[in-house]
Amino acid sequence: MSKPGEISMIFKLLAGLVIGALLGFVVTEPIMVVMVSIRHILGQIIFFLVPLVIVGFITPAIVRLGQNASKILIFAVCLAYASSVGAAIFSMCSGYLVIPHLSIATETESLTKLPEMVFRLDIPPLFSVMSALITALFLGLGIAWTKSETFTKLFEEFEKIISWLVTSVLIPILPFFVGLCFMGLAYEGSLTKHLPIFVTMVILVICGQFIWLAILYGIAGAVSGRDPSRVFRYYVPAYLTAVGTMSSAATLPVALGCARRSPVLSSTMVEFMVPLGATVHLCGSVLTETFFVMTISQMLYGAQPSMGTMLLFCILLGIFAVGAPGVPGGTVVASLGIVTGVLGFDQTGVALLIAIFALQDSFGTACNVTGDGALTLILDGVFNRHGQLGPMQHSGEAGQ
Repeated sequence: MSKPGEISMIFKLLAGLVIGALLGFVVTEPIMVVMVSIRHILGQIIFFLVPLVIVGFITPAIVRLGQNASKILIFAVCLAYASSVGAAIFSMCSGYLVIPHLSIATETESLTKLPEMVFRLDIPPLFSVMSALITALFLGLGIAWTKSETFTKLFEEFEKIISWLVTSVLIPILPFFVGLCFMGLAYEGSLTKHLPIFVTMVILVICGQFIWLAILYGIAGAVSGRDPSRVFRYYVPAYLTAVGTMSSAATLPVALGCARRSPVLSSTMVEFMVPLGATVHLCGSVLTETFFVMTISQMLYGAQPSMGTMLLFCILLGIFAVGAPGVPGGTVVASLGIVTGVLGFDQTGVALLIAIFALQDSFGTACNVTGDGALTLILDGVFNRHGQLGPMQHSGEAGQ
């Protein structure tokens, strides 16, 4: 079964999108003045929490990795990171090739200008996004290296506090923030111009996810020397379950059952990599977010980010995919810091990204889950090529 909170989050985002857009077509200017002010305040709260989320999730993740450092674990985490970054770079290259040929309206002359805010409240973050990321990396490495029990417990408690802030403050206000931003887009008139491109974006990223899975399984077959079709053909139930649940964690029992049926995977690697992959491997989500930020940048700001900026974004996004996967609302919520700090997105860009990402979230999750089978095959090929860690599941094809 799926977790009700995770699914209801998607529905709330979509409800905020639809209601905000509908109201934006009929709202009057005096009301819009107030709505713009409220949107600004909600955005300030979100962006204030972002650096704290980075430190609160990335630091403990590094500490845990250091404390549990084994050759297979480190290799598996690096493999998940490489898959996510590879998916992001593949998506980036596809974006540079495809997006210029999409019919994206960038003209703003005919749009209705949003009214000025009636009141303004600025809440500056304690430190910048990049400062937060570097702080998290160095603190995590330092605590792991020195084996400081005091700071380990301190950041475990800090992670709990940040998790509460995310689930009790950040997540609840996101649907309202998204709704208000879409109200502004509808009020301006830009929503009707961009609606066809939204649908095109979702279709393109789903196609891209299937291409990346083919690449990933091709690499797995080459590394392991085994037929990758004897893994991915068993993953159809897991893929469909993930589409329905929108949750890697909720799909885990089905994914384990699918992987165990493969005759070329050992039970040892299945029981190790599939649960780990459900928390650190987000190749589908990363691929989707990369393509979406490039399209939204072209749509709202008239140009795609430079190649250097996008490469930096892809490298950092892979870290967030490994270090902060459990944040409710997915990869986008965890990576808001680099979306604003590296790409320079404003409140409207962030809201648009969150909303469109929610439209395909189930397919991104399905790609993540199915990709775990490829990583398991790679691990088996590297560390269990001769069956030293356990036999293959030879009974899988005939039974079950």
